[in-house]
Amino acid sequence: MIGRIKVGLAAAIALQFLILIGIYFNAQLPLWTGEEIRLKTIPVDPRSMFRGNYARLQYDISQLKTSLFADRDNLREGEVVYVSLKPGKGGLYEFAGASLDKPEKRPFLRGRITGNWLRGSTDYYRVHYGIEAFFAPKEKALGLESNLRNGGIAILMVSAGGSARLKDVIPNEKGANGQP
Repeated sequence: MIGRIKVGLAAAIALQFLILIGIYFNAQLPLWTGEEIRLKTIPVDPRSMFRGNYARLQYDISQLKTSLFADRDNLREGEVVYVSLKPGKGGLYEFAGASLDKPEKRPFLRGRITGNWLRGSTDYYRVHYGIEAFFAPKEKALGLESNLRNGGIAILMVSAGGSARLKDVIPNEKGANGQP
């Protein structure tokens, strides 16, 4: 009886360990096998007493007009959306379209709706891609605070399924809006 309990306990612990390893590998897969793309970004908040040194990042594709999904009345919070990207000026990628169906042409990002709001006369959905925070050592985070005041470039690794991981953030010499 005690032997069965020990075997069951060992199996439960091994299963939990394997699940954690699977989660880790799934999160790292875009960094290992993904395609590198660069997006214009704007830092929002450089440091947090509780989360450490990081830059919270905002992208143009973090806000999508509700009219892009005119075939649907309302998207639910947590619903998956796909944003197609195309090469733009200076090696940066730009918005090419949005869909609820996985695109066949790459690159694209897989995101989730986190809410909606009215800005001006147009409704927008907020979209979260998992690339909205860049953690860095204290020295680099302090440097980012001053270097990214005019915007920056996020270097992403994007998997074939649209999962993205933030590889690095570098200053944009011309600023996020293209102005020196």
